[in-house]
Amino acid sequence: MAHKPHAICVPFPAQGHINPMLQVAKLLHSKGFHITFVNTEYIHNRILRSNPTSLCDFLNFRFETISNGLDPLDHEANLDVTTVCCALSNNCLAPFLNLIQKLNDGVASEVPPVTCIVSDGGMSFTIDAAQQLGIPDVLFWTSSGCGVLGYTHYPHLVEKGLAPLKDASYLTNGYLETTVDWIPGMKTIRLKDLPTFFRTTDPNDLYFNWILREVDRASRASAIIMNTYDSLEEDALNSLCKMYACSEWGIGIEIDKNFKREEIEKVIIELMEGEKGKEMKKKATEWKRKAQEATSYGGSSYDNLDKVLEILLGNNKMDN
Repeated sequence: MAHKPHAICVPFPAQGHINPMLQVAKLLHSKGFHITFVNTEYIHNRILRSNPTSLCDFLNFRFETISNGLDPLDHEANLDVTTVCCALSNNCLAPFLNLIQKLNDGVASEVPPVTCIVSDGGMSFTIDAAQQLGIPDVLFWTSSGCGVLGYTHYPHLVEKGLAPLKDASYLTNGYLETTVDWIPGMKTIRLKDLPTFFRTTDPNDLYFNWILREVDRASRASAIIMNTYDSLEEDALNSLCKMYACSEWGIGIEIDKNFKREEIEKVIIELMEGEKGKEMKKKATEWKRKAQEATSYGGSSYDNLDKVLEILLGNNKMDN
């Protein structure tokens, strides 16, 4: 028991982040890791209200909570993304270290010592904890390589004066159609194709500046996992996760922001019955096949998992 690797998995407190992290935790558990899955108090309680048995511990997989400094009964605060992000950055390190200390007290916790951390890309306070404890911390960005690349170039948007926006009219006056051709590996990219959180007119916008901070701190992680596979974004990943537009994949339809009901009906009919829809279905089937190849034995994602396991294990040996 003492030699079993113990990973703490820490998702960002939102459904679209918790579910992917849970899949990573289950994957590590299948590889012999003891797992502690850590939610904020608010999220933990909300899941329990939905399904009282959903967070029951089982063999070598347990659930814990940490405080983010917000009242877990304050729904408004815990559902406001800006408030939550600031709370995570300012309030979570000490409770997280206290949790690790409790887990490392083998007599009290009856679990092996914590040997590594897997945390969401927006939970970089865990990097400080990992460095204090001398253990690896792998960041998991739940977005695609395209999304991650967009975030990493937010600082360059600021440097070039492209963000924040000059005023609200820039949202509708065609400014977002501006071509972005200065990032190596990008193809057919406009400002509107980047993650939308730079679309603020306030240089002191808390959420935008929080993203800038998290992106800057990500370089301190032991490794970074992204939600993609090589053949989908090969050039992007070869250039440190550079972004492709959807047109490169041949799937998806773009709808203008000021859409009307009849326009949506038209593109849906085209998607379901038209030649463009048929071509997209062929492309989607092709990407599905490539994803299966990537995750099968010997595929790129299969091999990359082995590399992540090596980083997480460090000098720790698996029990036979």
